[in-house]
Amino acid sequence: MATAGNQSEVRPRVEPRELIHAVRTTIAAVGSLLIARLCKLPEAYWAAITAMIVMQSTLGAALAISKQRLEGTALGALMGALFATYVGRNAAMFGAGILLCGIICAVLRRERSAYRYSGITLAIIMLSVRALPAWVIAIHRFIEISIGIVGGLLLTAVWPESKAAAK
Repeated sequence: MATAGNQSEVRPRVEPRELIHAVRTTIAAVGSLLIARLCKLPEAYWAAITAMIVMQSTLGAALAISKQRLEGTALGALMGALFATYVGRNAAMFGAGILLCGIICAVLRRERSAYRYSGITLAIIMLSVRALPAWVIAIHRFIEISIGIVGGLLLTAVWPESKAAAK
């Protein structure tokens, strides 16, 4: 707190690199949302959410998280559609689906992030009540996530964060 004799004030300082990161993330999120809406996807917000997850300081880091997100989403969409269609949507089958996703990821030596994303996708497909068949929901979810991944990667490639700003 400044006193009467002390003219210096404490002002919040915003780092330019943080502002640039916020602008890059916003562009990726809004662009992905608009593309998903253009494709008439029912839950286009997943494209925006995914773009925000993918946005990283370097293309290499964005590629790594994108690969895990895509692998996990594909597995979760497949397992969620299979379980919801052929086994049932109760808590026991949901648990079995989560466990099976974990086992598959372990056998295939996938990162834990891929397992996390597979479980999230499986939960969305198995636990949400919708009029559409589970396969349609799974396909929509995969496309929505894919749009967000491409949006985040594209912006990271076209407008990379400077090395000085990434520190």
